[in-house]
Amino acid sequence: MSPEPRDEMRDHIGSDLLKGKRALITGGDSGIGRAVAVAFAKEGADVAIAYLTEHEDARHTGELVEAEGRRSVLLPGDLADGDHCAAVVRRAVDELGGLDIVVNNVAYQSPVDSLEELDEEQWERTFAVNITSYYRVTKAALPHLREGSAIINTSSINGLRGNKTLIDYAATKGAINAFTYSMAQNLTERGIRVNAVAPGPVWTPLIPATMPPEKVEKFGSQVPMGRAADPDEIAPSYVFFAAGRLSSYYTGEILAPIGGETLPG
Repeated sequence: MSPEPRDEMRDHIGSDLLKGKRALITGGDSGIGRAVAVAFAKEGADVAIAYLTEHEDARHTGELVEAEGRRSVLLPGDLADGDHCAAVVRRAVDELGGLDIVVNNVAYQSPVDSLEELDEEQWERTFAVNITSYYRVTKAALPHLREGSAIINTSSINGLRGNKTLIDYAATKGAINAFTYSMAQNLTERGIRVNAVAPGPVWTPLIPATMPPEKVEKFGSQVPMGRAADPDEIAPSYVFFAAGRLSSYYTGEILAPIGGETLPG
Protein backbone atom coordinates (compact mmCIF):
# COMPACT_ATOMS: atom_id res chain seq x y z
CA MET A 1 0.00 0.00 0.00
CA SER A 2 1.15 3.53 -0.73
CA PRO A 3 1.24 5.22 1.63
CA GLU A 4 1.67 2.49 4.22
CA PRO A 5 -1.06 2.62 6.86
CA ARG A 6 -0.07 3.62 10.37
CA ASP A 7 -1.27 0.62 12.34
CA GLU A 8 1.48 -0.20 14.86
CA MET A 9 0.66 2.35 17.60
CA ARG A 10 4.29 3.44 17.78
CA ASP A 11 3.45 6.69 19.61
CA HIS A 12 1.06 5.12 22.11
CA ILE A 13 2.27 5.06 25.71
CA GLY A 14 0.37 2.61 27.86
CA SER A 15 -0.70 3.13 31.45
CA ASP A 16 -1.78 -0.39 32.50
CA LEU A 17 -5.42 0.28 31.65
CA LEU A 18 -5.82 -3.39 30.66
CA LYS A 19 -3.24 -4.99 32.94
CA GLY A 20 -3.81 -8.73 33.25
CA LYS A 21 -6.73 -8.75 30.78
CA ARG A 22 -7.17 -11.34 28.02
CA ALA A 23 -8.59 -10.22 24.69
CA LEU A 24 -9.82 -11.92 21.53
CA ILE A 25 -9.80 -9.80 18.37
CA THR A 26 -11.34 -11.12 15.15
CA GLY A 27 -9.84 -9.70 11.98
CA GLY A 28 -6.80 -8.83 14.06
CA ASP A 29 -4.07 -9.39 11.49
CA SER A 30 -3.91 -5.88 9.97
CA GLY A 31 -5.55 -2.47 9.81
CA ILE A 32 -7.78 -1.54 12.73
CA GLY A 33 -7.45 -5.03 14.21
CA ARG A 34 -3.66 -4.79 14.30
CA ALA A 35 -3.70 -1.32 15.84
CA VAL A 36 -6.17 -2.47 18.50
CA ALA A 37 -4.09 -5.57 19.28
CA VAL A 38 -0.93 -3.51 19.79
CA ALA A 39 -2.75 -0.85 21.79
CA PHE A 40 -4.22 -3.51 24.07
CA ALA A 41 -0.78 -5.08 24.52
CA LYS A 42 0.72 -1.70 25.42
CA GLU A 43 -2.01 -1.38 28.04
CA GLY A 44 -1.10 -4.77 29.53
CA ALA A 45 -3.38 -7.30 27.81
CA ASP A 46 -2.59 -10.65 26.25
CA VAL A 47 -4.18 -10.96 22.83
CA ALA A 48 -5.60 -13.76 20.66
CA ILE A 49 -5.81 -12.79 17.00
CA ALA A 50 -8.33 -14.51 14.70
CA TYR A 51 -7.80 -14.03 10.97
CA LEU A 52 -8.44 -15.73 7.63
CA THR A 53 -5.26 -16.67 5.73
CA GLU A 54 -3.03 -13.59 5.99
CA HIS A 55 -0.35 -15.50 7.87
CA GLU A 56 2.50 -13.04 7.33
CA ASP A 57 0.40 -10.07 8.47
CA ALA A 58 -0.83 -12.00 11.51
CA ARG A 59 2.71 -13.05 12.49
CA HIS A 60 3.81 -9.43 12.31
CA THR A 61 0.93 -8.37 14.54
CA GLY A 62 1.79 -11.14 16.99
CA GLU A 63 5.42 -10.00 17.06
CA LEU A 64 4.32 -6.44 17.84
CA VAL A 65 2.20 -7.73 20.73
CA GLU A 66 5.06 -9.84 22.08
CA ALA A 67 7.48 -6.92 21.77
CA GLU A 68 5.39 -5.29 24.51
CA GLY A 69 5.98 -8.29 26.77
CA ARG A 70 2.51 -9.71 26.27
CA ARG A 71 1.40 -13.07 24.91
CA SER A 72 -0.08 -13.45 21.42
CA VAL A 73 -2.08 -16.37 20.04
CA LEU A 74 -2.69 -16.66 16.29
CA LEU A 75 -5.92 -18.32 15.18
CA PRO A 76 -6.26 -18.73 11.39
CA GLY A 77 -9.45 -19.85 9.68
CA ASP A 78 -12.75 -18.76 8.16
CA LEU A 79 -15.07 -17.06 10.64
CA ALA A 80 -17.96 -17.54 8.23
CA ASP A 81 -17.94 -21.11 9.55
CA GLY A 82 -19.87 -21.63 12.77
CA ASP A 83 -17.69 -24.43 14.08
CA HIS A 84 -14.60 -22.29 13.58
CA CYS A 85 -16.12 -19.41 15.55
CA ALA A 86 -16.62 -21.71 18.51
CA ALA A 87 -13.14 -23.18 18.10
CA VAL A 88 -11.53 -19.73 18.05
CA VAL A 89 -13.12 -18.83 21.37
CA ARG A 90 -12.23 -22.19 22.89
CA ARG A 91 -8.58 -21.90 21.86
CA ALA A 92 -8.33 -18.29 23.02
CA VAL A 93 -9.67 -19.27 26.45
CA ASP A 94 -7.42 -22.33 26.70
CA GLU A 95 -4.23 -20.57 25.64
CA LEU A 96 -4.78 -17.26 27.45
CA GLY A 97 -6.28 -18.84 30.57
CA GLY A 98 -9.59 -17.02 30.23
CA LEU A 99 -11.25 -14.15 28.43
CA ASP A 100 -12.15 -10.60 29.45
CA ILE A 101 -12.52 -8.65 26.20
CA VAL A 102 -14.06 -9.61 22.86
CA VAL A 103 -13.54 -7.41 19.82
CA ASN A 104 -15.72 -8.45 16.89
CA ASN A 105 -13.90 -6.75 14.04
CA VAL A 106 -13.68 -9.13 11.06
CA ALA A 107 -15.28 -7.79 7.87
CA TYR A 108 -15.79 -8.51 4.19
CA GLN A 109 -16.88 -6.10 1.48
CA SER A 110 -17.19 -6.08 -2.30
CA PRO A 111 -18.69 -3.03 -4.05
CA VAL A 112 -21.43 -3.40 -6.66
CA ASP A 113 -23.11 -0.90 -8.99
CA SER A 114 -26.64 -2.20 -8.50
CA LEU A 115 -28.78 -4.64 -6.54
CA GLU A 116 -29.07 -6.73 -9.70
CA GLU A 117 -25.29 -7.20 -9.63
CA LEU A 118 -25.37 -8.32 -5.99
CA ASP A 119 -25.84 -12.09 -6.15
CA GLU A 120 -27.03 -14.26 -3.27
CA GLU A 121 -23.65 -15.88 -2.79
CA GLN A 122 -22.02 -12.51 -2.02
CA TRP A 123 -24.98 -11.39 0.13
CA GLU A 124 -24.77 -14.54 2.24
CA ARG A 125 -20.97 -14.38 2.49
CA THR A 126 -21.07 -10.76 3.66
CA PHE A 127 -23.67 -11.53 6.31
CA ALA A 128 -21.89 -14.70 7.44
CA VAL A 129 -18.63 -12.85 8.04
CA ASN A 130 -19.83 -9.42 9.15
CA ILE A 131 -22.70 -10.15 11.52
CA THR A 132 -23.29 -13.89 11.93
CA SER A 133 -19.71 -14.34 13.15
CA TYR A 134 -20.35 -11.58 15.71
CA TYR A 135 -23.36 -13.53 17.01
CA ARG A 136 -21.46 -16.83 17.05
CA VAL A 137 -18.26 -15.53 18.65
CA THR A 138 -20.18 -13.54 21.25
CA LYS A 139 -22.42 -16.50 22.12
CA ALA A 140 -19.42 -18.81 22.48
CA ALA A 141 -17.56 -16.23 24.60
CA LEU A 142 -20.36 -15.37 27.02
CA PRO A 143 -19.88 -18.37 29.37
CA HIS A 144 -16.29 -17.19 29.92
CA LEU A 145 -17.02 -13.50 30.50
CA ARG A 146 -17.56 -12.10 33.96
CA GLU A 147 -18.69 -8.84 35.51
CA GLY A 148 -16.44 -6.09 34.21
CA SER A 149 -15.88 -7.76 30.84
CA ALA A 150 -16.31 -5.82 27.61
CA ILE A 151 -17.56 -6.64 24.12
CA ILE A 152 -16.69 -4.18 21.37
CA ASN A 153 -18.15 -4.45 17.88
CA THR A 154 -16.77 -2.77 14.77
CA SER A 155 -19.52 -1.01 12.88
CA SER A 156 -19.09 1.68 10.21
CA ILE A 157 -20.36 5.06 9.08
CA ASN A 158 -22.04 3.01 6.36
CA GLY A 159 -24.23 1.38 8.99
CA LEU A 160 -25.42 4.83 10.07
CA ARG A 161 -26.18 6.34 6.67
CA GLY A 162 -25.92 3.57 4.05
CA ASN A 163 -23.73 3.31 0.95
CA LYS A 164 -25.02 2.95 -2.60
CA THR A 165 -22.21 0.61 -3.74
CA LEU A 166 -21.77 -1.33 -0.47
CA ILE A 167 -25.39 -2.41 -0.10
CA ASP A 168 -24.81 -5.72 1.68
CA TYR A 169 -21.90 -4.40 3.74
CA ALA A 170 -23.88 -1.37 4.95
CA ALA A 171 -26.82 -3.63 5.82
CA THR A 172 -24.58 -5.78 8.04
CA LYS A 173 -23.17 -2.70 9.75
CA GLY A 174 -26.68 -1.49 10.53
CA ALA A 175 -27.38 -4.93 11.97
CA ILE A 176 -24.24 -4.66 14.11
CA ASN A 177 -25.55 -1.41 15.59
CA ALA A 178 -28.87 -3.03 16.53
CA PHE A 179 -27.06 -6.10 17.88
CA THR A 180 -24.90 -3.80 20.03
CA TYR A 181 -27.90 -1.94 21.44
CA SER A 182 -29.77 -5.16 22.15
CA MET A 183 -26.89 -7.03 23.76
CA ALA A 184 -26.01 -4.03 25.92
CA GLN A 185 -29.51 -4.12 27.36
CA ASN A 186 -29.46 -7.90 27.67
CA LEU A 187 -26.14 -8.04 29.55
CA THR A 188 -26.44 -5.03 31.84
CA GLU A 189 -27.44 -7.11 34.86
CA ARG A 190 -24.41 -9.36 34.31
CA GLY A 191 -22.08 -6.35 34.37
CA ILE A 192 -20.82 -6.93 30.81
CA ARG A 193 -20.60 -3.77 28.72
CA VAL A 194 -21.30 -3.87 24.97
CA ASN A 195 -20.35 -0.97 22.71
CA ALA A 196 -19.42 -0.33 19.09
CA VAL A 197 -17.00 1.82 17.12
CA ALA A 198 -18.31 3.07 13.76
CA PRO A 199 -15.41 4.64 11.86
CA GLY A 200 -15.60 6.73 8.73
CA PRO A 201 -13.00 6.13 6.01
CA VAL A 202 -9.92 4.33 7.35
CA TRP A 203 -6.83 3.55 5.28
CA THR A 204 -6.53 -0.23 5.64
CA PRO A 205 -5.58 -3.09 3.27
CA LEU A 206 -9.30 -3.72 2.70
CA ILE A 207 -9.54 -0.51 0.65
CA PRO A 208 -7.14 -1.11 -2.26
CA ALA A 209 -8.09 -4.79 -2.19
CA THR A 210 -11.79 -4.14 -2.81
CA MET A 211 -12.08 -0.79 -4.60
CA PRO A 212 -11.17 0.37 -8.13
CA PRO A 213 -8.03 2.54 -8.42
CA GLU A 214 -9.95 5.76 -9.16
CA LYS A 215 -11.87 5.41 -5.88
CA VAL A 216 -8.79 4.41 -3.91
CA GLU A 217 -7.01 7.57 -5.08
CA LYS A 218 -9.78 9.79 -3.66
CA PHE A 219 -10.61 7.62 -0.65
CA GLY A 220 -11.52 9.74 2.37
CA SER A 221 -11.37 13.09 0.60
CA GLN A 222 -15.12 13.64 1.02
CA VAL A 223 -15.06 14.13 4.81
CA PRO A 224 -14.49 17.60 6.30
CA MET A 225 -10.96 16.67 7.40
CA GLY A 226 -10.24 15.83 3.76
CA ARG A 227 -8.54 12.50 4.38
CA ALA A 228 -9.00 8.97 5.62
CA ALA A 229 -7.99 8.07 9.16
CA ASP A 230 -5.11 5.76 9.94
CA PRO A 231 -5.89 2.71 12.11
CA ASP A 232 -3.72 4.21 14.87
CA GLU A 233 -6.24 7.06 15.14
CA ILE A 234 -9.16 4.66 15.62
CA ALA A 235 -7.66 2.11 18.06
CA PRO A 236 -7.85 4.41 21.12
CA SER A 237 -11.64 4.23 20.86
CA TYR A 238 -11.38 0.49 21.54
CA VAL A 239 -9.04 1.05 24.47
CA PHE A 240 -11.59 3.48 25.90
CA PHE A 241 -14.42 0.93 25.69
CA ALA A 242 -12.26 -1.96 26.92
CA ALA A 243 -10.96 -0.14 30.00
CA GLY A 244 -13.45 -0.03 32.84
CA ARG A 245 -11.40 2.72 34.43
CA LEU A 246 -12.41 4.97 31.51
CA SER A 247 -15.84 3.74 30.42
CA SER A 248 -17.54 1.92 33.29
CA TYR A 249 -20.77 3.91 32.67
CA TYR A 250 -20.79 3.32 28.92
CA THR A 251 -22.83 0.51 27.37
CA GLY A 252 -24.97 0.48 24.25
CA GLU A 253 -22.96 3.33 22.77
CA ILE A 254 -21.81 3.72 19.17
CA LEU A 255 -18.73 5.92 18.94
CA ALA A 256 -18.27 7.33 15.44
CA PRO A 257 -14.82 8.75 14.60
CA ILE A 258 -15.78 10.08 11.16
CA GLY A 259 -13.47 13.00 10.43
CA GLY A 260 -15.90 15.85 11.08
CA GLU A 261 -18.90 14.50 9.20
CA THR A 262 -22.21 15.18 10.96
CA LEU A 263 -25.37 13.11 10.78
CA PRO A 264 -29.00 14.16 11.31
CA GLY A 265 -30.55 13.07 14.58
